[in-house]
Amino acid sequence: MLWSAKSNLSTRVEKHRVNILEVASGAVLQSLEQEDQEDITAFDLSPDDEVLVTASRALLLAQWAWREGSVTRLWKAIHTAPVATMTFDPTSTLLATGGCDGAVRVWDIVRHYGTHHFRGSPGVVHLVAFHPDPTRLLLFSSAADAAIRMWSLQDRSCLAVLTAHYSAVTSLAFSADGHTMLSSGRDKICIIWDLQSHQATRTVPVFESVETAVLLPEEPASELGVKSPGLHFLTAGDQGTLRVWEAASGQCVYTQARPPGPGRELTHCTLARTAGLLLSATADHNLLLYEARSLRLQKQFAGYSEEVLDVRFLGPEDSHIIVASNSPCLKVFELQTSACQILHGHTDIVLALDVFRKGWLFASCAKDQSVRIWRMNKAGQVVCVAQGSGHTHSVGTICCSRLKESFLVTGSQDCTVKLWPLPRALLSKNTAPDSGPVLLQAQTTQRCHDKDINSVAVAPNDKLLATGSQDRMAKLWALPQCQLLGVFSGHRRGLWCVQFSPMDQVLATASADGTIKLWALQDFSCLKTFEGHDASVLKVAFVSRGTQLLSSGSDGLVKLWTIKNNECVRTLDAHDDKVWGLHCSRLDDRALTGASDSRVILWKDVTEAEQAEEQARQEEQVVRQQELDNLLHEKRYLRALGLAISLDRPHTVLTVIQAIRRDPEACEKLEATVLRLRRDQKEALLRFCVTWNTNSRNCHEAQAVLGVLLRHEAPEELLAYEGVRAAVEALLPYTERHFQRLSRTLQAATFLDFLWHNMKLPVLATAPTPWETHKGTLS
Repeated sequence: MLWSAKSNLSTRVEKHRVNILEVASGAVLQSLEQEDQEDITAFDLSPDDEVLVTASRALLLAQWAWREGSVTRLWKAIHTAPVATMTFDPTSTLLATGGCDGAVRVWDIVRHYGTHHFRGSPGVVHLVAFHPDPTRLLLFSSAADAAIRMWSLQDRSCLAVLTAHYSAVTSLAFSADGHTMLSSGRDKICIIWDLQSHQATRTVPVFESVETAVLLPEEPASELGVKSPGLHFLTAGDQGTLRVWEAASGQCVYTQARPPGPGRELTHCTLARTAGLLLSATADHNLLLYEARSLRLQKQFAGYSEEVLDVRFLGPEDSHIIVASNSPCLKVFELQTSACQILHGHTDIVLALDVFRKGWLFASCAKDQSVRIWRMNKAGQVVCVAQGSGHTHSVGTICCSRLKESFLVTGSQDCTVKLWPLPRALLSKNTAPDSGPVLLQAQTTQRCHDKDINSVAVAPNDKLLATGSQDRMAKLWALPQCQLLGVFSGHRRGLWCVQFSPMDQVLATASADGTIKLWALQDFSCLKTFEGHDASVLKVAFVSRGTQLLSSGSDGLVKLWTIKNNECVRTLDAHDDKVWGLHCSRLDDRALTGASDSRVILWKDVTEAEQAEEQARQEEQVVRQQELDNLLHEKRYLRALGLAISLDRPHTVLTVIQAIRRDPEACEKLEATVLRLRRDQKEALLRFCVTWNTNSRNCHEAQAVLGVLLRHEAPEELLAYEGVRAAVEALLPYTERHFQRLSRTLQAATFLDFLWHNMKLPVLATAPTPWETHKGTLS
């Protein structure tokens, strides 16, 4: 089984980018980043939705065609300190910027020049707003002195300084007729201003530090308590609830129910009147989209998760995923649409998750020493249906029963394991009881180790329990009484994960010593040890029907191991930090990882696809090789050489060159063939010559091709070849060596010729034949 990254659900905060999200799906359509790659300190979109301007810490303003993701203009902000805020006027032609240098500047976006420079604000100007009537040419700003300054663009002067707030002013809103202004502040009051007399007409105490106040349309909205005409406004602040106030009486007419858990403070709120939607942002960077007239939650967008601690597939067909991050909230994503639900219930960081067999129920445990059970209905909505407490320290690991939805097991820093049976009332109902979550009671509590318990695992038959601890040991227990059966001892450092094999009586353990071990359940002996991670192995899982292991470590790597031969067949390097979460789908065709780099990555098994691709490639190679042989047999050298180059195999191209050189008219054939090649083919041929030239057997073909190119190609054309300088540098030393070798051979041949011509052989006397000797004797 081989794996490749399929999708990346990143929750990393990147201050140097502006992300554009599609509301329907939550997908990031554009991610805009300035060329200077500095942090973006402020941005704003024009009212006509055409122009986006961003300001960076490098004191540059960038104007974007945001749909195309391109910068149309870049200019200096002229501020002597970073821009803290900016806003467009109603006509989308003027842009006001407030800087940390106490200056307010106005820019003409159409004609591209600065129009105004207002000085006099002490400290950082953190708020600017244009009057909604463009004919009045009024600009409002607020700085560190909590005063609101009203500037006239026509007179280039400050018309009034509105002083009534005692702390930072956080927002300004204007009535439809433009005669009334609403201001909110961190001094826990909202003030109604008469812009004609420049006086405060009413101060409304809201009893919370307000980050944003929004004026509501002057129309009845019974669900929000708006029953009478007149000004009503909505506030969002550190209490984490949206509240509606009547301006005339100063009374709160609607209060949203506050969800449990910390991190719910609201930092921003804005009203999209045409869409009838209200968007709020929370302190933990989540975006909540409400229907404006009823404040019913429509969508949730998960924000920044500093460190992903655990991930799980959810649903009978693994259609959703659960993410536990450095937060008391859980995030449930639908994989197909990226729709998100944010689950509140825990009061401290959630540390671990597990899912029951059918996929509808899952359990979570947290630092708040509690455990919760959640249920997802067929519509994809998740609610908490049970909760329990009993541990005296953080609950760091949890495991659900495997055969039936009958119990779950938790392990804690208090060195104990608890077994929690699921109540019958919980199993007999499909929804949460009206009275709230069912209370869980622990059936068994067992002290199992002397140090923190990092992992618990239930066997596939629900009869065995394995525990792994910081005391460097894993132990096997009989359920449900938690009787000790044996100890697995052999790791040099603490254990982070234990896991039963789905097919064999084997236990896998992952340790901080960087190894994974397989143990026999019968005699508790170590069967195999896998070494390859350079740091702690945090998670391990069996895949491919128990024949392979998938492991993740604090080195940011995910490794796939084949158990039979102890071989690491693939290393997946996509995370930058500790990979705490690892889970495989029911069909073993997908895997999920979550890490401290704030990323959740979905991996897909590509074994079959790679095998099919390899088979298709081999078949194509066979067909091309046959075609090449046919072309060489027919002496169609040009097509043969082009086909060989397209195969990107230097040896095959060399074979074609050798075949051309064997032709009686070799020189003419080679020149004609090489010169008719395309430029990219000549570049590839030059690259192949570098390889051939390193071998004395093939250097003649390389030199022949080089000779053709050097004789018929102009130097300017050769210099324009891709990689020609590196090729020349590689060709020169071997060419000189070949030349020296041929020169020595030629000298030796010349010396032999000289010796042959200068040798003087002595004339030898002819000896008489035996017949002549016999003849002389007879005579």
